[in-house]
Amino acid sequence: MPRTVITGGAGFLGSHLADLFIEKGHDVVVLDNLSTGNTDNIAHLAGHPRFTFIHHDVTEYIFLAGPVNYILHFASPASPIDYLKLPIQTLKVGSLGTHKALGLARAKNAVFLLASTSEVYGDPLVHPQHEDYWGNVNPIGPRGVYDEAKRFAEAMVMGYHRTFGMDTKIVRIFNTYGPRMRLDDGRALPAFVSQAIRGEPLTVFGDGLQTRSFCYVGDLVDGIFRLLMSGEHEPVNVGNPAEITIMDFAREILDITGSKSPIAHRPLPVDDPRVRQPDISKARALLGWEPKIGRREGLSKTIAYFRDRLDGRGAAPPGGGRAGATRPR
Repeated sequence: MPRTVITGGAGFLGSHLADLFIEKGHDVVVLDNLSTGNTDNIAHLAGHPRFTFIHHDVTEYIFLAGPVNYILHFASPASPIDYLKLPIQTLKVGSLGTHKALGLARAKNAVFLLASTSEVYGDPLVHPQHEDYWGNVNPIGPRGVYDEAKRFAEAMVMGYHRTFGMDTKIVRIFNTYGPRMRLDDGRALPAFVSQAIRGEPLTVFGDGLQTRSFCYVGDLVDGIFRLLMSGEHEPVNVGNPAEITIMDFAREILDITGSKSPIAHRPLPVDDPRVRQPDISKARALLGWEPKIGRREGLSKTIAYFRDRLDGRGAAPPGGGRAGATRPR
């Protein structure tokens, strides 16, 4: 049976991918140093005969005995609160981590998939964003540690593909949400939901007219799997093109939760993108993929998960430790 390695597999997206590959009959090996991941996300797989977890920092040499068929490189801080707190680690996992993961793929003759991001487009001057757009990124701004780490990682993947003929893929992931997101990861959706449930003001940065496009995690992992099994080697956007302003998104969260929380405005962070919407024409044409879960349906599932976490059942901080009934701050 196929053997699949997922770096960062204890994180939000990586853990959902682990589930998907287990369901498809793969042996799954998760590598994670738990800097932002959490073993609670994969606890339900503990003891499964086709699942292995290895606590490992992928910026160090990776040794795995036996064959490997697929490697998905998802190790990286992914939210602003994380990569602003861990700038050097973010740069290292995008460069050294990608190099080590590609080295393993080359040694095992494995298919390699890089988790890239819509952040490679920066604060875009083209809208919606298509894969041929080179982006508008500030390399020395505070967000540059993440943006440029992913841009470098893409360049390295293409370098390995062209030099060694490796079977590589690059997925550019747009805003994704769903169960297992961290309540404190700093992104708009978990912040709005947790604030709405607690009755706290919803924090909107700037005037709230900046836009985002939110894709449910189940749709995303389906698109990633299709890309992995395809013959495509250049980047492919995977995300939901249903665009919404942050203000309208905050109001939608209030409506679904039934919260009476007010909206509070705060200064816009440096280099915060004004627009974000994927052009998924390539994914539609090459993969036969497009999102199926509407935002309201996906939000209902996600909010139910967050309510459970905020009630204290199984809440845990990043790093793999458990917090019991402690309420997240």
